[in-house]
Amino acid sequence: MGTLRTTLAFLMLACGTGAAGLSAAQSYPAKPVRVIVPFGAGTQTDVLARLIGQKLTEAWGQQVIVENRPGAGAILGTDLTAKAIPDGYTLMMNGTGALAINPGLYPKLPYDPVRDFAPITKLVIVTQVLVVTPSFAAKSVKDVVALAKSRPGQINYGSFGNGTVNHLTMEMFQSAGGIKLGNNVAFRGSADANIQVMSGELPAMFDSMTSVLPHVKSGKLRALAVSSATRSPFLPELPTIAESGYPGFEVAGWTGVFAPAKTPDAVLDKIDRDLMVAVKRPEVRELFNQLAFAPASESRDEFRRHIVSEIAKWAKAIKDSGTKID
Repeated sequence: MGTLRTTLAFLMLACGTGAAGLSAAQSYPAKPVRVIVPFGAGTQTDVLARLIGQKLTEAWGQQVIVENRPGAGAILGTDLTAKAIPDGYTLMMNGTGALAINPGLYPKLPYDPVRDFAPITKLVIVTQVLVVTPSFAAKSVKDVVALAKSRPGQINYGSFGNGTVNHLTMEMFQSAGGIKLGNNVAFRGSADANIQVMSGELPAMFDSMTSVLPHVKSGKLRALAVSSATRSPFLPELPTIAESGYPGFEVAGWTGVFAPAKTPDAVLDKIDRDLMVAVKRPEVRELFNQLAFAPASESRDEFRRHIVSEIAKWAKAIKDSGTKID
């Protein structure tokens, strides 16, 4: 009898919790929503967050406020989101570095990228492109590998610092090709690094499609391959590294929307649905094209599984290369 009463009490509690979540979703949002961006104003993530936020403001009739909280490799803003009240009124736009790479780089993070967040949707994928100075002898991935094997340790390359997406992509490329290029020369950002490669001061680097596409089209950089599993619609003639002799090679950055863990599922579902409507708007798709973002489409469960696999992938690259944070 006691067991029956316990079971009934549990079922009533579960039904009550579900009803509360549904009620919260029906009235959501009843006040302004903030979207934390762990990067500075004007960054690609910030620009994307502000446009998406504008579309959600129009849909919800409540202001969506983008709050920039940069610092410490995106740790500050990410941790702030993890500790926010899980009611749907604090969201975060974040990506590969903070949630997939940082766990392998930092021995102790103030947040757990899987336990502390509820992934809502992956918005965009940004592939990396292997680019070289136009005068560089190598005209293909195979040429780069052959040249590196003939001149081990003599081909320096650019990045934005140890542990960044473009640095670790190069480390994975070297591992796949069984080569050692040279020194990793770090710059503060893409613009400085691209200038060095365009001028011939550095022969090669990986950088995002967003950053290099204008320079490739103008002939100031020569693109050799993309790091994604499939060819990019922005440079469809360019082969993948996998096609170039390294099957299975796949590296791509991504950006998505998250909430603190324990945010009600019904609220997450509503946000997800409304985000999907927003990203189909012509002006949002136009921004995707301007920034060379490939739109993504995954369920919440698929996105969570992807993050888990990404953490393992980047951790292996960090360990195999001996990468340490600057």
